[in-house]
Amino acid sequence: MRSHMMLQTEQVGDMAVNCYIFCNKDTKKCIIFDPGAEGNLIRGVIDANGMTPEAILLTHGHFDHIGAIDTLKGFYPNIEVYAGYEERMCLSDIDVNLSGMFGRPCTVNADHYFEDQERFEMIGAHFKCIFTPGHTKGSVCFYAIEDEFLISGDTLFAGSVGRTDFPGGDSKELLTSIRQRLDPIPDYIRVYPGHGPATTMEIERAENPFM
Repeated sequence: MRSHMMLQTEQVGDMAVNCYIFCNKDTKKCIIFDPGAEGNLIRGVIDANGMTPEAILLTHGHFDHIGAIDTLKGFYPNIEVYAGYEERMCLSDIDVNLSGMFGRPCTVNADHYFEDQERFEMIGAHFKCIFTPGHTKGSVCFYAIEDEFLISGDTLFAGSVGRTDFPGGDSKELLTSIRQRLDPIPDYIRVYPGHGPATTMEIERAENPFM
């Protein structure tokens, strides 16, 4: 990671979701990945460090990854939400995003939807959005090209992969995603998953039985 960029992890909610805050230390602008819960905590980290949030990026639409969005939008009215194009139904349906099942009904209307392999620039960093269906129909991973990390959501974990027994899940698609769609990602890239510890593509290729 470049010296003027910083990635901070906050584990939020009773599902222990990794919410990532990626900041340009020169400009103090930041991106929030998967703010699943505890919006006040996330705001506290951002404000304590003098950051200005520019966007919320979602790897997928399950309730434990989107639950703090309304709270954060209340604090930062101009912040916009981005997700993969195929995840529209999951974001808008409480049965698909599991929020109804867990008694926490919530939906999100994203402001922008990415296409597969779409490249974009935010806060001085360049990303590629990679569609990785399997955990949900519209799951995506965000590859920070110059800063050499991958936000993998619930597609790829250290030593494991995300569940496929929820609405929109497909085990064959998930294996194709991690074995083929993530294949171009170099070994040295650090992987920051939606749950659990960080890892690298090299470690997962060597040790993850699903890869």
